[in-house]
Amino acid sequence: MKIALVHDYLVQYGGAEQVLQAFRKAFPDAPIYTLIHDREAVHGLFDDARVYTSYLQRFPWVRRAHRLFPLLMPPAIEQFDFSGFDVILSDSASFAKGALSGPKTLHISYIHTPMRYAWDDCQKYAEDFGFPRMIRSAVPLFMNPLRLWDRASADRPDIVLSNSGFVARRIRKYYGRDSRVVPPPVDTDRFRIGSERGDYFLMVGRLIAYKRFDIAVEAFTRIGLPLKVAGRGPELSRLKRIAGPNVEFLGRVPDDELARLYAGCRAFVFPQEEDFGIVAMEALASGRPVIAYRGGDIEERIEDGVSGVFFDEQTPEAIMAAVSDFDDSRFDPERIRECALPYDTERFVREIRELVERALEEKRSGMHTR
Repeated sequence: MKIALVHDYLVQYGGAEQVLQAFRKAFPDAPIYTLIHDREAVHGLFDDARVYTSYLQRFPWVRRAHRLFPLLMPPAIEQFDFSGFDVILSDSASFAKGALSGPKTLHISYIHTPMRYAWDDCQKYAEDFGFPRMIRSAVPLFMNPLRLWDRASADRPDIVLSNSGFVARRIRKYYGRDSRVVPPPVDTDRFRIGSERGDYFLMVGRLIAYKRFDIAVEAFTRIGLPLKVAGRGPELSRLKRIAGPNVEFLGRVPDDELARLYAGCRAFVFPQEEDFGIVAMEALASGRPVIAYRGGDIEERIEDGVSGVFFDEQTPEAIMAAVSDFDDSRFDPERIRECALPYDTERFVREIRELVERALEEKRSGMHTR
């Protein structure tokens, strides 16, 4: 079986890149095709892979500001030639699912979410990422053709996978397709229940506007309880301006230190609406409860009163109320960790490998019977 992995762009490290790493565990010899690749931004994690990029790689300004050029992406993803492959396995939050293939090539696409800035509030997206006013005013003009391409490209994969029931419903709404839910990998072996508990609360992730780190930083500044924030991103300067001395920004944290931070926190704070919250699952794998906004996929993963508690509005006041009522002595770390174990990476690798092999066998047998 000759298989190609297709990824939107390697310009940051997050949940999508963890999925791509798991794909490589399942198919270690498969090359990666991606629009652009910034080695430093992904910490050199794919240096041992054969990575093929589109013509956009030749333009450094696209690598640094790829979100400004969505109309360049569709023709770039369509430039790749997959005629020599039996299988394309794409993971996509935007463009990778649009890879073109012939009738003999099986395309399986793992969709993290339908393109959010096309189908949700595109003006808010442009504002959140700090686009210049001229570009913000032009967003509606190019969004319609992008929506048309996105909808058409969603018909190209033979099989669609989704990372959660929440995303499966979005795929059905915007693309009119059914999908099989395969939860993404969580490297549960990296995390352990700690022997000592600190007095701090913890947040982890890219510091971008939609993740709503701002409301948590404001809430903890007003409460005065210690909050540690691990991660980097464009929101860092603004968050530092609104943070009190009890909020500590750690930047990018090495894996072993991150595991220690998870294990030692009183609780993990999760104020965003996510398609699948891998960082929240890492907290559960460390035996720590999650204080989460009741929205997106997280409702499928957290059992109220067992592995965490919810708040219902994305406001500092709602977080303050949830933290004030929170009692970490009510939670059993062993039981919390058990909630995360079904999502471990080996489960994901095994399920993806079996799914691809079975689908290819069915395709080949179907071709032989015609």
